[in-house]
Amino acid sequence: MNVKTADLCDKYIEELEVCMLPFQSYGKAKRFAGPISTVKVFEDNVLVKEALQTIPEGHVLVVDGGGSKRCALMGDMLGEIAVERKLAGVIINGCIRDSAELGKMGIGIFAIGTNPRKSIKEGKGENEIPLTFGDISWHPGDYVYCDEDGVVKSKRKLM
Repeated sequence: MNVKTADLCDKYIEELEVCMLPFQSYGKAKRFAGPISTVKVFEDNVLVKEALQTIPEGHVLVVDGGGSKRCALMGDMLGEIAVERKLAGVIINGCIRDSAELGKMGIGIFAIGTNPRKSIKEGKGENEIPLTFGDISWHPGDYVYCDEDGVVKSKRKLM
């Protein structure tokens, strides 16, 4: 992706929502964009894995993990699935693990932190629903743009 979030803000600020969460970048791709698919979970990554296995190529999976830092919702094995399926990226309101390995993978990964502890595996949560975190209303099918400066969301594809 060659589009910069700063340029999008300069041109389309009235159409954008700017995320206020302090995400860290963990994937090799520092810039990524695409249509949004969503998952809402809490300390359980079963639906995260299912979404990574089923959402369309080029999508960005937005995961609302409730901001929990008590365990990771994604690690290297899920990262490999995302890369193999050619997803644009993953944004997690929660933690990842295996950060060194994820940092070598050609995908964008934003999360609020790391934790070596794995999540529970009960399959609880919801997918493809509207989410709200970071001062953004995340809707499936909207577009997200991510880079070193931050994350912005639009109801339509801008570039």
